[in-house]
Amino acid sequence: MCGVVGILGCSTVNQSIYDALTVLQHRGQDAAGIVTIDEQNRFRLRKANGLVKDVFQEHHMQRLQGKLGIGHVRYPTAGSSSPSEAQPFYVNSPYGIALAHNGNLTNTDELSKKVFELARRHINTNSDSEVLLNIFASELDQFPTYPLTADNIFNAIANLHKIIKGAYACVAMIIGHGLVAFRDPYGIRPLVIGRRVLDNQQIEYMVASESVALDVLDFEFVRDVAPGEAIYITQDGQFYSQQCSDNPQYYPCIFEYVYFARPDSLMNGVSVYQSRILMGQKLGNKIAREWKDVDIDVVIPIPETSCDAALEIARILNKPYRQGFVKNRYVGRTFIMPGQATRKLSVRRKLNANRIEFEGKNVLLVDDSIVRGTTSEKILEMVRSVGAKKVYLASAAPEIRHPNVYGIDMAVASELIAFNRTVEEIAKEIGADKLIFQDLTDLIDSIREENPDIHHFECSVFDGKYITEDVDDNYLSLLEQKRNSNTLGLFINKESENLEIYNEDQ
Repeated sequence: MCGVVGILGCSTVNQSIYDALTVLQHRGQDAAGIVTIDEQNRFRLRKANGLVKDVFQEHHMQRLQGKLGIGHVRYPTAGSSSPSEAQPFYVNSPYGIALAHNGNLTNTDELSKKVFELARRHINTNSDSEVLLNIFASELDQFPTYPLTADNIFNAIANLHKIIKGAYACVAMIIGHGLVAFRDPYGIRPLVIGRRVLDNQQIEYMVASESVALDVLDFEFVRDVAPGEAIYITQDGQFYSQQCSDNPQYYPCIFEYVYFARPDSLMNGVSVYQSRILMGQKLGNKIAREWKDVDIDVVIPIPETSCDAALEIARILNKPYRQGFVKNRYVGRTFIMPGQATRKLSVRRKLNANRIEFEGKNVLLVDDSIVRGTTSEKILEMVRSVGAKKVYLASAAPEIRHPNVYGIDMAVASELIAFNRTVEEIAKEIGADKLIFQDLTDLIDSIREENPDIHHFECSVFDGKYITEDVDDNYLSLLEQKRNSNTLGLFINKESENLEIYNEDQ
């Protein structure tokens, strides 16, 4: 999962992109990057591993000049944690194109081969985003005219939709032209557009992964970029949009609402906050029905994504709601940390149990989801160590039994705690006295209640149905082999993690 932002402004946009990336930091903590186009029509790039606040120092920001720029925060799914995989990527031909991508392509190997054999373009990293950029560049290279027209750009993206498969929400810049944004035909990954009218009536435009990035910069939320749609905004502010897919369908990723998105974001016409409240109501009603004889003294969320749901569960069960954990806010989200060992070590550094809320009590813990079970197991051990009598666990999401291939770091089924296990076996594995999961139909209804026009969601981690129809057991097996190979490479090349990626802006 990653976060992207693009801004076409009337003055230097470096600080605005930086500020937007800081509020999208929850979408990726592995690397960050910004590229701008300066007055001499040159790319100015800074990207490296680390948090936004650490990657960009004052001297970097001073050199990121220009009224047009894009930014990216990353955590690794395809590829690795190597600094060379940080985004945005750029190519010099044609024109000069830079691109940042949120999602994951499912036919990367095939595309890499084609882009070399047919377009003579070399791919220098393991990143599917670099492949995507080179295909986009190759499609634009088919038009001999200069400058490109809006129709040229939209035709290139229409061709791109026919070639690539998977999930992608992209922002791009073309030197001498302007800002481009597009979304895959299923709308799996989110992308929104906003605008800001200045006192002199000039208009600035912004695209981002979540609406909260618009809010912090006082951009007006206009709408979501539709599945399959492309946006092109010229350097002088002319706005164009066009549907570029023959058969666009809404299949947004349901896990965005469960875990990834900030609660103050509006995504696909749905308030993330309100959807989580409704998740809590649905789960609370299920607990009331199925656990009538379970003696619960207190309801405590595992912070922070589950807090809204836990509050509703406590209300429905008529039990006290307490904040039993103190969170160290200077430790990253363990789910998106690369490496199982890193996740295990960070749990106790991230959370501490307040003994007074647990000692001698039967506790219902509420979490947004249970992925690998590593965090859950450690948290339950912690809760018992401070004197809890019974520890029950409720998940606001169903059992995650299948890998994700569309940009979430769940690529290997055997790493998932629910893979080939019953609910009772999962409970035993993580040390819960009882365990309950949300029903998938209830989870879907929690989100559709806010926007009934969304008839389907991308739910593959729960139901194993992959909407791009190119994912089978053989594909998943190859993906697991590649992932294991990349993990080994991370250990072998550990020292390379301290490298930084610069151009002249070092």
